[in-house]
Amino acid sequence: MSGRARSLWGWGWADRFPDDAARRGIAAHVAALLGVEPPASRTPPTLETIRMPEPAVAPPPELAAFATTSRAERALRTHGKSYRDLSRAFAGDFTGAPDVVLCPRDEGEVAAALAWCASERVAAIPFGGGTGVVGGVERPSGGAWRGAASIDLGAMDRVLEVDPTSASARIQAGAKGPRLEEQLAAHGLTLRHYPQSFEHSTLGGWIATRAGGHFATLYTHIDDLVESVRMITPRGVFQTRRLPASGAGPAPDRLVLGSEGILGVIVEAWLRVRPRPRFRASTSARFADLAAGARAARAVAQSGLYPSNCRLLDPREAMIHGVPADGGAILLLAFESADHAVGPWAERAAAIATAHGGACTPVKERIDERGADASAEAWRQAFVDAPYLQSALVSLGVIADTFETACTWDRFEELHARTRDDVEAAMRAACGGGLLTCRFTHVYPDGPAPYFTFVAPGRAGHEIEQWTAIRRAAGDALAASGATITHHHAVGRLHRPWYEREMPPLFTETLRAAKRVMDPAGVLNPGVLVDP
Repeated sequence: MSGRARSLWGWGWADRFPDDAARRGIAAHVAALLGVEPPASRTPPTLETIRMPEPAVAPPPELAAFATTSRAERALRTHGKSYRDLSRAFAGDFTGAPDVVLCPRDEGEVAAALAWCASERVAAIPFGGGTGVVGGVERPSGGAWRGAASIDLGAMDRVLEVDPTSASARIQAGAKGPRLEEQLAAHGLTLRHYPQSFEHSTLGGWIATRAGGHFATLYTHIDDLVESVRMITPRGVFQTRRLPASGAGPAPDRLVLGSEGILGVIVEAWLRVRPRPRFRASTSARFADLAAGARAARAVAQSGLYPSNCRLLDPREAMIHGVPADGGAILLLAFESADHAVGPWAERAAAIATAHGGACTPVKERIDERGADASAEAWRQAFVDAPYLQSALVSLGVIADTFETACTWDRFEELHARTRDDVEAAMRAACGGGLLTCRFTHVYPDGPAPYFTFVAPGRAGHEIEQWTAIRRAAGDALAASGATITHHHAVGRLHRPWYEREMPPLFTETLRAAKRVMDPAGVLNPGVLVDP
């Protein structure tokens, strides 16, 4: 895979972008869904056609061994992967490219990179896999900076140490999902953290953004898997103690989790790992509508069964992803273990779903094989392919994006109704119509994490303006319903207006104070979370 090219402008691998025939098929499908004429395919940009300024600053000789100003390397680190990022990149707009890409190979080089950035007033932007969707890797605007440097830890990607007695491992932050799992597999272990971006995102990025992962219950975020962290700041090393738990004051790990690169560069962490699962069981339950499915999901979440998968898809979500649901909502349930058969847990979850009006498929048990419930398999494949589909839709001029949140169960029905009404109204006003779907990605005893997808026709040259109006309506609806602006997509620049409304003012002041202490020159990811 080392010789495989990343897409210059879209998601993932360049060779996964659909060809013209496939895009015509996608266009016809979207036209049928939205009731519009099939959109026309547009030609993606090339490295030669994009607009990118020459570097404003050059790295000094002492950084030359791990620095580059290559046009291609700068382009690959210009944008994240939100709709706005993809749209700008597809249009050839790389005017926000970093001036320098720094790829340190050890902690000393990370420290040297930060020291140069601070001394030369160069904004330092930590870069994991560049898969974020909230503007977290953008070059800061304004004239306070002489330049911008992207700090990519991709060369620091090793599992350094495994402690089988404590079921934990010390891993460098630049390790992408497949690389991390490959190394753990040699020890019969797994981290079991699979965000949608798994193939291209890094451990450091997961920690910095509090990423949600594989487990739909219990261990839902990377937070739950972190034992300790090590971060290089402009003031020195920030290292937390490796412990299973502690009651010694506010937890220092929590200052790093979700810090989004504003305090330092995460270089490694101790993670809780587990034996690779052997026993699996799954089922699915169909419901007349989302509300009925939500009641069943709540009952399962509050049962103490803790399924690894408990994802609810509304009828439209199931339809557009090809998940068999016979026009209803569908709840996907799965259990796994390295130690014992999990069929009884699945049977009990199916009984709960049936008691709430669900029509369940027979529980399917297996050992060391996939062969899951057909609905779950269809969803898994659609989940992996979705980012590539979004890139194809951008190339067709179609607006397609997602937003997600979390709320308590007592607020879900109000949140869903308000969000549906306000976002659909915004799509009608901005685009003449559109499609909105909802699913649960994670569930807790006290509430779900609803995840919304919207698709709407774009107007050439006005797509970002239309998208902005829809996203503004979504953010306002979530805030008015007492929900969070993000359950696992981070804050970045996109969510910051709502984040500021959500955070207690004294907490924001405290976070600014921590940044002043750890990053006195304010060079780390300026504009993310707080102003420098």
